[in-house]
Amino acid sequence: MNFKVLAASSVAALSFASASYAADAIVAAQPEPMEYVRVCDAFGAGFFYIPGSETCLKIGGYVRFQTDFGRDLSGRSDWNAFTRAQLELDARSDTELGTLRGFIGLRGNSDNSTSRGVNVDQAFIEVGGLKVGFFYSWWDDDLSGETDILSSNTTQYNAIRYTYTSGAFFAGVAVEELESAYAGGSNLGVAYGFVPKANNNVGISGAVGISEGAIRGNLIGSYDIDQENGALRAIAYADIGPGTLGLSAAWASGANAYYDESEWTVAGEYAIKLNDKFTVTPAAQYLWKVQTNRVGDFVGGDAWRAGVTVDYQLATNLSAKVTANYQDIDNGPESWTGFFRLQRAF
Repeated sequence: MNFKVLAASSVAALSFASASYAADAIVAAQPEPMEYVRVCDAFGAGFFYIPGSETCLKIGGYVRFQTDFGRDLSGRSDWNAFTRAQLELDARSDTELGTLRGFIGLRGNSDNSTSRGVNVDQAFIEVGGLKVGFFYSWWDDDLSGETDILSSNTTQYNAIRYTYTSGAFFAGVAVEELESAYAGGSNLGVAYGFVPKANNNVGISGAVGISEGAIRGNLIGSYDIDQENGALRAIAYADIGPGTLGLSAAWASGANAYYDESEWTVAGEYAIKLNDKFTVTPAAQYLWKVQTNRVGDFVGGDAWRAGVTVDYQLATNLSAKVTANYQDIDNGPESWTGFFRLQRAF
C-alpha cells in the first residue's frame, strides 16, 4: 500500500468517526430575544411602553428646596426651610372608550428630622372626559406669580368631574367632597369669628374656558352646600409686548370652602420675559370686606397686596424662584412675606 492510498484511508476513517459523534451532540437552545423599552410618542414626550403591554408610562416629578420668610413662621423665627420630593406616574392607553389614563402623584415634605412623611398628592382615573379620584380642583390654577390669593383652604378633593373639550373651548362640571377642606380662617391672617357647620361636606363646581391665540381665560363657579355660600372667579391672560398680562376677579357670597378671603377682589400681574431664562412678574391685589361675623357674612375691612416674583432657568430642568410680597390690612398689622426656591424637575 503506497502513501497516497494510506492517507486517503485515514481521512475517510476520521470523517466517519466525526459524523458518528456529531449525531449524538446536544445543541443548546438559542436565547429568546430581549424586549427593549420602546418609546411611545402617542401621548407626548417622556412616555414609553411597559414591556409586554400596550400601556404607555411616564415617570416624572421634582426635588424642591425652599426657604419661606415671614413673621413668626416657625415659633418666633421669621424663616423656615423645607425640602420636598414629588414622584409622578402617568399611565395611558387607547381603548374603545377613548384614552384611558391612570395617574399617581406621591409627595413628601421634610421640614425637620421629626416632621417627615409621604402622602398621596393626586390619584385619579380619567377616560373620555370623565375624571374620578383625588385631584386638584379648578381653583388651584391661579395667576402665574406668587403675590395673589385667589383660592382658599385646600384645593384637593375626592371628586367626580366631567369636561367637554372642543378645539380651544372647554366646559366642565364637578361634584367634590369637601371633607376637612374647611376649618375657617384666612390666608390673609384675618381671624374669623365663626365655626364651619360640619366637617364632611359636598361642593358643586362648574367651569368654562377658552384659549385662542394670544388670549386665554376661564370662569369658575362653585357652591358650598353646607355653608350655603358660593364663589365666582374669572382669570384672563393676553400676550402683550415682551410679556403676558394676567387679570383676575373673584366674588364670594359668604365665607366658604372655595373662597373665604373677602367678598370681592381684583388682581393683576405682568410677567415680563426678559429672555429665554429670565422672567420678572410684578403683581398687585385689592380685597374688599375681609372680615366676617359669626355666621360667615363679610362685614368690613379692606386689604391690599403687592409684590414681585423672579424666575430664572439655571439649566435644563433646574430652576430658581424668588418672591417678596407686602400686605396691608385694615385694623391689622402690615407684613412682608416671601420665599426662595430651587427646584430640579425630571
